[in-house]
Order: sequence, then C-alpha cells, then structure tokens
Amino acid sequence: MMDFTAEQIERYSRHILLQDIGVEGQEKILNGKVLVIGAGGLGAPILLYLAAAGVGTLGVIDGDVVDLSNLQRQVIHFTPDVGKAKVLSAKEKINQINPDVKVNAYHGLFNAENAFDLIRDYDFIVDGTDNFPVKFLINDACVLLGKPFSHGGILRFNGQTLTHLPGTACYRCAFHSPPPPNAVPTCSQAGVLGAIAGMLGTVQAAEALKYLTGVGDLLTNRLLAFDAKAMTFRTAKLKRNAKCPVCGEHPVIHELVEAEQAVCELKKKQP
Repeated sequence: MMDFTAEQIERYSRHILLQDIGVEGQEKILNGKVLVIGAGGLGAPILLYLAAAGVGTLGVIDGDVVDLSNLQRQVIHFTPDVGKAKVLSAKEKINQINPDVKVNAYHGLFNAENAFDLIRDYDFIVDGTDNFPVKFLINDACVLLGKPFSHGGILRFNGQTLTHLPGTACYRCAFHSPPPPNAVPTCSQAGVLGAIAGMLGTVQAAEALKYLTGVGDLLTNRLLAFDAKAMTFRTAKLKRNAKCPVCGEHPVIHELVEAEQAVCELKKKQP
C-alpha cells in the first residue's frame, strides 16, 4: 500500500471517507491510467473530474485548437486559450487542479494508424468525440484489444452513454455502422445546450472511477439516454449481438478501417 502524504489525505478526504472507496480505492485511482479521446464538450468535464479525483495518468488526444464558439460548453478552456491547441490548454488546467496527475497530451487526430498504440497502455478509455466514424473506430480498437471504454454522445438537448467491458454489448451491437455522411446533423449544424456536455461528461467520469475502484454497477448492457428539455432519463437494455461484426460469434472486423467523416467536421486544408 502506498504512503499518502498529509496533503493527499486532505485532498482526497471525501473519497477516503466513502466506505466503498477508502484508502485502498483512492490508491487504485492514483495508480489508474485513463485515456480521454477528445478535449471538447464531453472531454472537458471528464478531464476536470478525473484530474480532481487523482487519476494517476491522464491521456488526452485532440487535433483541434480552441475556438471562441467552444467556450459555451468546453469548460476546461478559457477565453485567453483561443487559438491554443486544446490538449495543451487542457493539460495546463489539469496541472493547476492536481499536481499528482501525469498528463500525456497528444496533439493530433485519433485514427486507424495510431489507435492501438494510443490505447494499449491505458486501463480505461473514454470517448469524448463528436463524430460517428471516430466513435466506431474507438469501439473497434477497444474491442479488438480487450479494453473497457465509455461511449458518450450529445446533440441539441439530448445525451446518451454506455460502458463496454470485454464480453458485454459493444457500440456496434446497438448501432451496427456509422450513418452516411451528413445524414445526422452535428453539434456545429444543429447546436447543443452547453450544460448537456457537463451532464453526460460527469456520468462518463463516474463510470471511469467506478471501473478503477471496482465500485458499483457499470452501464454495461445498458444504454442511458436523457432529454434535458423534459429532464427525463431512461435506460434501455442491450444484448450482445451474436451477429456483431466486431464482437459477435463470427466477427468480420479484424483490423481498423476509418469511415468517411461529415464534411463540416473536417478542417479545411491550408493552401
């Protein structure tokens, strides 16, 4: 068992007081490694709460820079950060929140070429992205490597999330393949209530902490969805699909392939 400093005992006292977590649970958190894919609307609250909780190593990958329109919901970025790489902005805030946390910042896109190398050394993966092709890529990479992950998605006033562990229903079990490009609007097209990102991101952060500590029941084989306009929440049961192309009885996906992304989500090439 690790020796906690007096400062750590005070910092994490509210966790240590919890009967289900205690010193042993907090030690698991401090030894945990979580990769957050995306430092935007969902990634922002996820990173803030995981850092505050003391997750020992946080990885964050994002290829974007902070834009003024991000600040309505991406609470880890501040006005002076506009124009700065999101991963660097996020790393600065994490370091200010908790110096115990080691931050691995990857400025770039999560893609088929780097997916396995990025997720291999982490205990838990969190999907904080905003486009379908990458969500399926995250799912397939995690399933193929046997990595647990949390899926999350938001749009307008709605959010949804599920957690996958090896042997449980994956994202493809519920949603077989990405929709055609531009078939479903993105946040930049349809808008999103800023607080929705916080609502869902904190759920995903809680799932990561529950996984690291072994406390409670994860959102496996369940899809949690909410409508903030009516403030209603519902949970739909999921079953592992025997015909799932990546985790089914006869999988056909053995390597990573990237689907086409919506045009509005691609950065314009510089001349």
